[in-house]
Amino acid sequence: MVLSPERDPGWSGVVPEGSVAEVRKILSMPHGNYTQTSTDFILLGLFPPTRIGLFLFIVVILIFLIALFGNLSMILLIFLDTHLHTPMYLLLSQLSLIDLNYISTIVPKMVSNFVFGNKTISIIGCGVQSFLFLTLGGAEALLLICMAYDRYVAICFPLHYSIRMNKRVCVLMITGSWLMGSVNSCAHTIYALHIPYCQSRTINHFFCDVPAMLTLACMDTWAYEYTVFVSTTLFLVFPFICIASSYGRVLLAICHMRSTEGRKKTYSTCSTHLTVVTLYYVPFAYTYLRPRSFRSPTEDKVLAVFYTILTPMLNPIIYSLRNKEVIGALRRVIQRLCFVKI
Repeated sequence: MVLSPERDPGWSGVVPEGSVAEVRKILSMPHGNYTQTSTDFILLGLFPPTRIGLFLFIVVILIFLIALFGNLSMILLIFLDTHLHTPMYLLLSQLSLIDLNYISTIVPKMVSNFVFGNKTISIIGCGVQSFLFLTLGGAEALLLICMAYDRYVAICFPLHYSIRMNKRVCVLMITGSWLMGSVNSCAHTIYALHIPYCQSRTINHFFCDVPAMLTLACMDTWAYEYTVFVSTTLFLVFPFICIASSYGRVLLAICHMRSTEGRKKTYSTCSTHLTVVTLYYVPFAYTYLRPRSFRSPTEDKVLAVFYTILTPMLNPIIYSLRNKEVIGALRRVIQRLCFVKI
């Protein structure tokens, strides 16, 4: 039985000041901040509910279709044409496979949320998306350094290329990239799914990015943020430094080439790879190396567009349109298909 203030003999008639402050704080909080009846997260998305948002939605759909077609074409082309069965193009086919899965992990869910207006994602779905994103991101970061090493050996040590970059070494590089990316992703995803969320479950992003999820945690996450810094250094900063160093050596080797045609071909190949590396590493590293106090959701989403949406589309375009061997292989495959039909 609960006594009213008038009937409670121990009531002094004065409500403690701290209790008043706590009650006012609770009453002023939004509904989502103090109710935890659902374990689902809410993704705010990338598109604002305006005409600009609709325009961006159409652009992203077109980019997704181009990336889908381009990466699938590269994988099939390298598989069908025997002239492309070399370490360089084997690595490139893996890059296309990663990009194909990369953009498919992010964009379909984002588009579905915008079309149907249902922005929720289950905690399991969020964990799966986060795991795939981090696995593919880590694997691509390591694969790019493998591709840089391949070009470095081919240009600086051409006589040793068949020894240093044989099929066995290439398979080990690919396997190691996938394995290390998966282990790193598993550790981060497990941690993100086991921390307590006591605030709103609204993630101000267009996918389940772990740093964005940490802003909803009701515990001190400084130790985990330190591990994010270490992972970013190992998977992004260190590879980028190695790639930059290898291309410094490559540029010196290009300058000493006697053949003008050889210089142009080598410079074209290396410049395309360097373009891909810059578009991928710089926004990624800038996003994850900043402390949480210096980050803003809008800036994070804009930067994430580069390495989750634009790069998977640009990779097959850059490697195909500026590569004579790929164009030649495409012609041979088309001629073979036409001959079969005839």
